[in-house]
Amino acid sequence: MSIQEDIANAILEILRQATELNCSIPDSLELERPKNRDHGDYATSIALALAKPSGKAPREVAEIIATGLRLRTDIKAVDIAGPGFINITLNLASAGGVISTIISNGKSYGTGKVLAGVKINLEFVSANPTGPLHLGHTRWAAVGDALGRVLSAAGAEVVREFYVNDRGNQMELFGASVLSAAKGEARPENGYHGAYIEDIAKEIVKTNPEIMQLSGRDQADAFLDLAYKWQLKQQQEVLDKFGTHFDVWFSEKSLYEANFFQHCQDVLKAKGHVFELDGATWLRTTDFGDDKDRVMVKSDGSLAYFASDSAYYISKRERGFDICIYMLGADHHGYVGRLKALAACNNDDPNYNVEVLIGQMVKIMEGGEEVKLSKRAGTVITLEELVEKVGVDAARYTLIRYPTNTPMVMDVDILRSRTNENPVYYVQYAHARICGVLRNASDLGIKFGAQEIHPELLVHERERELIGALGEFPKVVATAAELREPHRIARYVEELAGVYHRFYADCRVLPLGDETPSELHSARATLCLATAQVIANGLELLGVSAPEKM
Repeated sequence: MSIQEDIANAILEILRQATELNCSIPDSLELERPKNRDHGDYATSIALALAKPSGKAPREVAEIIATGLRLRTDIKAVDIAGPGFINITLNLASAGGVISTIISNGKSYGTGKVLAGVKINLEFVSANPTGPLHLGHTRWAAVGDALGRVLSAAGAEVVREFYVNDRGNQMELFGASVLSAAKGEARPENGYHGAYIEDIAKEIVKTNPEIMQLSGRDQADAFLDLAYKWQLKQQQEVLDKFGTHFDVWFSEKSLYEANFFQHCQDVLKAKGHVFELDGATWLRTTDFGDDKDRVMVKSDGSLAYFASDSAYYISKRERGFDICIYMLGADHHGYVGRLKALAACNNDDPNYNVEVLIGQMVKIMEGGEEVKLSKRAGTVITLEELVEKVGVDAARYTLIRYPTNTPMVMDVDILRSRTNENPVYYVQYAHARICGVLRNASDLGIKFGAQEIHPELLVHERERELIGALGEFPKVVATAAELREPHRIARYVEELAGVYHRFYADCRVLPLGDETPSELHSARATLCLATAQVIANGLELLGVSAPEKM
């Protein structure tokens, strides 16, 4: 728990014990960081919010809080400003405690237990194994992986899952397209026409020349099977190079093995939501807000796509997941209602057990123009091509740093630049700069580390600002996890890099000329060490490297 959270909890406890207030006390409290450092380290306006329900003046409520906080040894001052704002200033030892905690915890600093005991299935990307991963998949490949890291850091047990859509008409068309390319024939009208189809066909024939001796259904099945395995392997390799790893690759076909779909149908039927109409089998999702009931088995006996949706959800819940997070593309808004209704049909809580995150479109600009076509896929640009243009770190960081519910633009020219305009360079440079400072400090014989904090010397406004920013990291991680918003980590490390650069400009870390190294130099170098650790921890949550030299 951060000192910020500790003080917030202390305020809530003071209010709960103040019987004279006689009003409802909130379950949580967010302390603010005052923009003007003269107003202390933290501030809260809760006294104003509780004045009316308690029947007391805001300053009376504020005084109750202030009186309780002044008993704490880690707080230097509590001041009441204006109509009832409370400003809190930590003592220097508390500031030193933040640095000590960061250094002692190292890579685990920022982790917490807000989601401890929660088992989460995080499903993302889930591209059809019929072609290369395109830009829409790329956004989720970065954001989904980062979200998995953040949820884990908050204490959740997370399983990252890729749902392989390996059955249905699109797979048949994919296999037929590869077979046609191998034979030099025209591809099916609704088939796949990218140049990558020819690549797959050539590879299959090269490694399995006997396949051309087959005919009819045997040959079609063989091409489909090999093309599917080739394309899935290519997707796995690309994602691996992108730093995105999955714990489970879940096959849609497996939902129909061992009669699992029938089991799923029986489960939902036992709960009273399956019915027969016009020879088809339906799930009555309109009972739970869906815009229409969903067909699971059509009147001709074939399975509707919703059959897989329902069986897949039941599978997740029966595998023990408390929360099933679906990360879907911009064209899947219609899935939100049906998935939540499906959960309700299973007697689950649709507001807890199912979460659907929708990712908006990404546009790539290069040379002032939008890049639309892929040289290989023949459609939108692929993940591989994006990485070739800007690199893994720049691609991941940029895709993560924006809220996923808003469209975004990636400017290739900016992401290639080594300037502060490039956000990933700005943050990585801050880390590399600190590492350089620490190397120089070591060369000069300056000691730094857990024994060299000297909080009584760190009184400069920039030092206080930096220590305060470092102390916020655990809260930022917890909030990013609870809100499913990993972009908060990216924005935090950018702000931290800016705070560090201001500190470095105003507080000399290394001695000048023949100046003798002092305890202040050691304390500041130790503050640099803590800052480098937090930046590295933040970048790790994003799956982005923290270079020591640039």
